[in-house]
Amino acid sequence: MKVLVTGANGFVGQALCRRLCEDEKHEVVTAVRGEAKSITGISHCQVGDIHSQTAWKHALGGVDVVVHLAGRAHVMHDTHIDPLAAYKAINTYGTLNAARQAVAAGVRRFIYVSSIKVCGEGQSLVSEAAYDETQPPAPSDAYAISKLEAEQGLQDIARTTGLEVVILRPPLVYGPGVGANFLRLMRMVDRGWPLPLGTVNNHRDLINLGNLVDAIAACITHVAAANKTFLLADGDGVSTPELIRRLATALGRPARLLPIPEIGLRIAGILTGKSTAVNRLLGSLMVDGSAIRHNLDWTPPYSMREGLLETVKWYRCAQKNRL
Repeated sequence: MKVLVTGANGFVGQALCRRLCEDEKHEVVTAVRGEAKSITGISHCQVGDIHSQTAWKHALGGVDVVVHLAGRAHVMHDTHIDPLAAYKAINTYGTLNAARQAVAAGVRRFIYVSSIKVCGEGQSLVSEAAYDETQPPAPSDAYAISKLEAEQGLQDIARTTGLEVVILRPPLVYGPGVGANFLRLMRMVDRGWPLPLGTVNNHRDLINLGNLVDAIAACITHVAAANKTFLLADGDGVSTPELIRRLATALGRPARLLPIPEIGLRIAGILTGKSTAVNRLLGSLMVDGSAIRHNLDWTPPYSMREGLLETVKWYRCAQKNRL
């Protein structure tokens, strides 16, 4: 089976390509904006910037399945003059353009990696229901809106053309190569910074990079994945303090958690103008990932402990290479 992976230079894309190359059933080709990162056994196509007019034809020849990872990533404090337009140009119109050209090229299946943010920003209380595929979407920012509109457009294309569309909504992904907030947290724990989160009582679902790429691989071949939307998670949700403790154990460091009451943290958020960030940190994000397990008989192959150990191994190696 010939599989085209877009956004192959990214965090998830590189891991997915390595995973697919291990399976001799697949021929893998990647679509990248510029120079491709070399992976043995993979051919590359440069497609330039992703937008509504991107030419995909030369990358789609003979392709059976497209895994679409390319997109404009979520930015916490977006300074673009029109963030929604910027996100939609790539995440919505760029995705739908790729899908229409995939149909014209005879592609059978289009797998779109969306985001759990399409469902909302999480739950205020641990007692609230976890997100699942039956709940109506509730995107609250420009990034999530652009992802939802791409999902809806893909479903319209599927209904009118017969293209099999699979939509995956992962939460925060961690693993070797991770960046952004997870990497910052890992650095703080490694450096022994005291963190005022010892009394936080929440529940956060995440997904390990290895589990995400394994789920994508399952969706490439499984007949029951066609025209389904699946939420993904490790299935081992933790509170923020417990995540810090597990990270500390993997790093071989003590977890320095200060028992600051949550009300104090919320007041500090108000005073510093960072209430949104504080509320997100204290709140829960619960994901019911049972549908993909039931429909595809899929089980995450890696535990959170294994995922954190692999992440720390990469982190230590990256530290040494910077010396």
